[in-house]
Amino acid sequence: MYRIQTLNNISQQGLKLLPSTYSVSSEAGTPDAILVRSALVDTDAYPTMQCIARAGAGVNNITVEKATEKGVCVFNTPGANANAVAELVFIMLGVSARRIPQSLEFTRDLAAEADDKAIGEKVEKGKSKYAGYELMGKTLAVIGLGKIGVLVANAGVDRGMNVIGFDPFPMVANIHYLSGKVELAHKLEDVLRVADVISVHVPLSDQTRNLIGAKQLELAKPGVVLLNYARKGIYDDTGVLQALTAGKVGAYITDFPSKALLGNEKVICTPHLGASTAESEENCAVMAVKQVRNYLEYGVVANSVNFPAIEAFPQASTRTRLVVINRDVPQMIAGITQVLGKAGLNIQSFTNESNGKIGYNIIDLDQELPPGLEKELSTIENVIRVRVLRFPAN
Repeated sequence: MYRIQTLNNISQQGLKLLPSTYSVSSEAGTPDAILVRSALVDTDAYPTMQCIARAGAGVNNITVEKATEKGVCVFNTPGANANAVAELVFIMLGVSARRIPQSLEFTRDLAAEADDKAIGEKVEKGKSKYAGYELMGKTLAVIGLGKIGVLVANAGVDRGMNVIGFDPFPMVANIHYLSGKVELAHKLEDVLRVADVISVHVPLSDQTRNLIGAKQLELAKPGVVLLNYARKGIYDDTGVLQALTAGKVGAYITDFPSKALLGNEKVICTPHLGASTAESEENCAVMAVKQVRNYLEYGVVANSVNFPAIEAFPQASTRTRLVVINRDVPQMIAGITQVLGKAGLNIQSFTNESNGKIGYNIIDLDQELPPGLEKELSTIENVIRVRVLRFPAN
């Protein structure tokens, strides 16, 4: 039986995919795997954990480096919430462009008027103060062309916007889905200079932290509108506030409120709603649960942020599967095969993948593992973890 701990409310659409042989609980214990959304997780606090799946894209709430050192696989669910985020970007851009918050405040105050005639007169007299602008013909810069960024860029094209995209770490698989009408830039500076609207969709990392701040905004067009439905910290909020005060930035729309931002009339904050739809939460939960099951039962890795992808399922004749996780240094495969060869084992298949930091090996055998061999493999220098998966004979 595998033990699963949930650290947030995980959609039942995902949890119902776990068979009865799994134990699922939100209580602290000794889990084999954790399903989490936003809770902070120190992986060192769970010595029995083999993997953790974040039902969402960002993993900055998980101690990924610690997990890697302990041979714990960290999953995320890229793309599962993409539509929810992309839709909200344009909802909020429209809210800002048409000055909806200000106009709603104006209409709420009309309740004090004596009758409909008085309301109508005030509406006709006051509505000109809330004139906005149209998105068609404006230049939208999308920074980060992952699944969400591609959806945002394509939606901009559909709205008649001129779209320019930039990705500091492009993935060809995502670019294939990008509209041919999106212009691709090679430098961040190129998009900053031409954009009327900038929307960021990159993960938070050491490379993207404070990606756009005071220095970068000096290059921007006056009145540029900024959107952040990615992660707090990608914009340097101090620099953004300075640019708002100077009139360089026309509006800042963000999913990450702070004390300083909430006091500025040019800022629109939503309370981290990007992925908060029933459909998105279900999609993320389903993807996370499938990843956890495939890892625990077969050692298969997909959408991991710290392990290389390896999707090799066992043959019907496989009795034992060895999963060996090691630091990516020379001679590891030779050391592993030497131990197996000395034991006289017939290797059915050997699959190895590396991401430059971690080597991940799947070795299938058509027989049971001899006693003591798991321990011997574990003592090889630079081996981090060994797992033994057993499959019954048909």
